[in-house]
Amino acid sequence: MGAGGGTGTSESTGSTSGATGTSAGAGGSDGSGGSGGVPPRDPEEVPVLENVVFYDGYAETVDEPIPDGVIRHNNSLVATRLTDELLAKVQTTLKVRVVVGALCDNYDRLGSVNLALVPKGAQTYVPGEVDRIEVARFVTPFMDMNKQPTTVPYEWEASNLVPILKDPDLLADHDVWLELGIFGVPYAANDEVPGCAGRNDTQLGSLLLYTDSTKEAQDFSVLLPLAISEDFNNYATGASDKVGTTRKTVRFELPADTQNAQLVLITSNHGANEGGEEYIRREHYVYVDGELALQYKPGRTSCEPFRKYNTQGNGIYGRSPRSNAEWQSFSNWCPGDAIDTRIVPWGAASAGMHEFVIDVPDATFVGGEGNFPFSLYVQAQ
Repeated sequence: MGAGGGTGTSESTGSTSGATGTSAGAGGSDGSGGSGGVPPRDPEEVPVLENVVFYDGYAETVDEPIPDGVIRHNNSLVATRLTDELLAKVQTTLKVRVVVGALCDNYDRLGSVNLALVPKGAQTYVPGEVDRIEVARFVTPFMDMNKQPTTVPYEWEASNLVPILKDPDLLADHDVWLELGIFGVPYAANDEVPGCAGRNDTQLGSLLLYTDSTKEAQDFSVLLPLAISEDFNNYATGASDKVGTTRKTVRFELPADTQNAQLVLITSNHGANEGGEEYIRREHYVYVDGELALQYKPGRTSCEPFRKYNTQGNGIYGRSPRSNAEWQSFSNWCPGDAIDTRIVPWGAASAGMHEFVIDVPDATFVGGEGNFPFSLYVQAQ
């Protein structure tokens, strides 16, 4: 098994969700791939959510206006159903784009894009009661809404979602909803940002899909959602195989033999206390059926490309540029950057039970603080 790279730009052993068919082929015979003598369609950027306001993540859910077709699960999570018209626009490749706008939260916060498979025709749903996968994760910058730029863009390669969005069997029984989550709190901004006194709106969020036909569609017929933003640390019961270790095991069942499978993994290191995990780069080891499938250490070469979005003064960026070595000495991620979505190639595998393990043996979680939110799903032909 080869090692996979991140696609972001800029013992938990309980039962897993059942297999969901995603039988879209790699073709393009309908013209979407440009074969069969039919010219390829023009690239298209499709808005999914536009300028949705997010509110204090710790407060009771607000009853504020929200765009038509959008539901608010809570102050930091909204969702919308992908219509047949929108799904028909998806070609053979896909990128997910998010734009976050500054309101009354001037700190760095976590955000995510999730895909939910909801029973056909449902007008709403409970997130914890349907199959969901995390598509993308990001960290907002420190932003002052009175200073330019007031927005920050993110982008992820996500063509592996095309087989899900094009699967007629899945779509016969499910609607596909996309969720945008941005956690925020306004308490510091209430005092520090002019115009934010007494307000509880934290960010603006927009979600777009970019699609074209420059490559053939990926071919996966099985989807196994295994974990979404689960706790992963060494001090909380159930957050690892056992307290005292940062090792997490997930067992799952492939419904049939496959010639090609991959795992899609998202993790990010958090813990802002002194000596916290977000400040120390750790080696992460991923094993599939006992074999090392991926080894990675989070962190960018430099966070300087994102300095311009950090318009609120903060201790991460300081007043002057840092060298690459300085950034690499402490930063696992950059405020204003995307978190990598890591594709872990697996290859051929037999039907039956299999085991995924992620191990971060050097993690310490000083003071019993910090977390590595963990998301995982499997795709197979």
